[in-house]
Amino acid sequence: MEIRRACEKDMDGINSLLHQVLTVHHNGRPDIFKPNAKKYTDEELKEILADDLKPIFVAVEGESVMGYAFCVFQQHIDNNILTDIKTLYIDDLCVDENLRGRHIGKSLYDFVVDFAKESGCYNVTLNVWSCNESAMKFYEKCGLKPQKVGMEVIL
Repeated sequence: MEIRRACEKDMDGINSLLHQVLTVHHNGRPDIFKPNAKKYTDEELKEILADDLKPIFVAVEGESVMGYAFCVFQQHIDNNILTDIKTLYIDDLCVDENLRGRHIGKSLYDFVVDFAKESGCYNVTLNVWSCNESAMKFYEKCGLKPQKVGMEVIL
């Protein structure tokens, strides 16, 4: 297995995994997530792939995309209340549901953390839906701790 920066030839594999993520979210919160929708158009995905502030990393075996991590650099320069720490935010991390248990997700996560360190980041952050208990357990096992909690009341 190799982990590298994603490129356009990885789009079909990425789109397949994006569909898997959407299905998990839709099944957990059908009131919020549409079924059979696409998070990004192909054009939007191409733009993200070319954006150095939004790197996507893929775990591949040959030409097969086994997992991905969508990341976004965040920094609040000259903010009134926030320090200007540089953060690497994991917007999405997914491993093909048929390949889970092979430590691909942990390898991707570790790769992202190393990349963040090399990029001068203070921390790595992410959000996880509370309906996705397996993801929450995975991130806790990786050593992540809650930074903030989003709450809601459905009216």
